[in-house]
Amino acid sequence: MLPSMEAVPALRNVVVYLVGFAGVGKLTTALALAKLFDARVVDNHWINNPIFGLLDTDGVTPLPAGVWDQVAKVRSAVLETIATLSAPGASFIFTHEGYDGDPEDHAIYRAMASTAERRGAQFVPVRLLCEVREHARRIVLAERAVRLKCVDPDVAIAAHRSASPLRSGHPNELTLDISASAPHESAARILSHIEAIAGGTQS
Repeated sequence: MLPSMEAVPALRNVVVYLVGFAGVGKLTTALALAKLFDARVVDNHWINNPIFGLLDTDGVTPLPAGVWDQVAKVRSAVLETIATLSAPGASFIFTHEGYDGDPEDHAIYRAMASTAERRGAQFVPVRLLCEVREHARRIVLAERAVRLKCVDPDVAIAAHRSASPLRSGHPNELTLDISASAPHESAARILSHIEAIAGGTQS
């Protein structure tokens, strides 16, 4: 049985890390999940877009060299703020287009895990998978272009052929196929996983 869609106030100081290919539905899942236990969403593009918004981006043309160095500065400031200034009981949901074979993506994962550790938070990595045809359909949705996100279906197809979403190896990791799930259904399953972890921690 799926949990109630009402917010669960007992869950405090949780950091969820949603990782998956561009366009699978990380942000929509994160927003649905945030309604269930009063968490703040830190979308990967909310970190990227202060830099992307200064450039000519169309979601297809490759970004100029050096852009990720500037994005890293924004991410560092965000993580430091969460670790040192945010309220002790606040919860956060990160989204990240992380690839298993990319050392830089693993470094970003470790920075997020370290932020949770510095807060003494429950850390929950979640890998979101999506069947390739459904993924190609989702990546071209109009709302992605508005958010300066990739809208090239070839990117989705290439990702499935050559890569895998980042595997953290963390004991709390959940892998979830969301190909046939609505965002609220995926969020409810993630919430059940978080609650099970919290129950095990408290026992």
